[in-house]
Amino acid sequence: MSMPKRANRLTPFLCNLYNFSMLIDTHAHLEMKEFDLDRYEVIKRAKEAGVGYLISVGATLSGSRKAVELSERYENVYASVGIHPHDVKEMDETTIQTLRELAKSPKVVAIGEIGLDYFKEFSPKDFQNIRFRELLSLARELDKPVIIHDRDAHEDTLRILKEEGIKKGVVHCFSGDEEFAKEILKLGFYISFTGVITFPKAEDARKVVEQVPIERIMVETDSPYLAPVPHRGKRNEPAFVREVAKTIAEIKELSFEDVSRITTLNVKELFGIDGAEKEVKLAYPIRDSLYLNITNRCTNRCAFCAKFKSYTVKGHYLELSHEPDFNEVITAIGDPSRYKEVVFCGYGEPLLRLDIVKEVAKWLKSRDLKVRINTDGLANLVHGRNILPELKGLVDSISVSLNAESAERYVKICRPPQGEAAYEAVKEFIKEAKSYILEVQASVVALPGVPVERCREIAEKELGVRFRAREYNEVG
Repeated sequence: MSMPKRANRLTPFLCNLYNFSMLIDTHAHLEMKEFDLDRYEVIKRAKEAGVGYLISVGATLSGSRKAVELSERYENVYASVGIHPHDVKEMDETTIQTLRELAKSPKVVAIGEIGLDYFKEFSPKDFQNIRFRELLSLARELDKPVIIHDRDAHEDTLRILKEEGIKKGVVHCFSGDEEFAKEILKLGFYISFTGVITFPKAEDARKVVEQVPIERIMVETDSPYLAPVPHRGKRNEPAFVREVAKTIAEIKELSFEDVSRITTLNVKELFGIDGAEKEVKLAYPIRDSLYLNITNRCTNRCAFCAKFKSYTVKGHYLELSHEPDFNEVITAIGDPSRYKEVVFCGYGEPLLRLDIVKEVAKWLKSRDLKVRINTDGLANLVHGRNILPELKGLVDSISVSLNAESAERYVKICRPPQGEAAYEAVKEFIKEAKSYILEVQASVVALPGVPVERCREIAEKELGVRFRAREYNEVG
């Protein structure tokens, strides 16, 4: 029984209407016999749970055919085609050509699942290696990302991916350690987690989640297998992917909405599902704070700045077409009462637009909102005067980027136009801020080679303020 296509087009709309945060289950085996009796109801329950799209992953030739058929029948189902390492022993000279033909469907977004499995070795290792390379070659030929199965074969999986030059894909149901995760990320891959991370004894898996940047994470069920807590012992299904997202949110100290938004964008960017969203955000939530994006201009050109690679932060696109005026910012804010604070941050230096910061901050304070500014600390140099008295009563908290223990290193990292004089200006700004703003913090991006503890000593003992070290691959 097929789902009416008009109803399927409403999935993202319904997620917004009922305040759902849309998720994408990147790995489900809807084509398997376990769903033969209630496949329509399973897809319907997923939609009702806010799972906007599903990828039905082919693991055999017949399963790949069925996955493609399902994707063409249900508008919110996509497909991948591949041969699981257990079954590569059944491959013959026609298998690759059949997969090539199946991949012509516009709903096929990847080649997979493919890979290596040395746990049960249903196919001999040497044979798995040969077929894995052949399937990777097909993905390269078709310019499609890959969905990788890796079990007890981390070293060979990594080696073959490197040797074959594969840089677009995801390792599904990740079972490696933190070091393996780092190597996979270096390739440009994403990492996908299942309900395993909800299991009480899965501490090692949760440690990996903690270390992997959320911008490289996807969520999946691998249904009908690996049902998460509290559904263990049942047949797994795509609706249960919410439990995976909830657990990631707890581990990463993000909101469920953050995880949903970010992982969904990750999927769209890798697989091209429904297009990658490019709606520019002037006000964007992360956790329980609302951030304001009022300029993309900066005083510095910091070596670590993520905007040189992407204007996306925690699933929000921040490249401005113009600098918004007061009314545009207020409209974007809407009702700020549900946030614990409003932060001037964005992808630029907010104090370059001092007048609008003061105007908006005054509006926020009239509504009893806490106001924070994240700044490079160079505003006094830029404006040619001490601007901190102008922020008194308007700003409750300020975080200033110290970023180095010396002027020499600061210049190398932040590349200020004022040269080494900028570093002393930042330190003076931090000291002066204490006279006008209640909470002052100095922050450092923990780049390799930066002596974080020396920076902490400068902040706490010399400048007398709180200190925060931020991972250099973590934005927002």
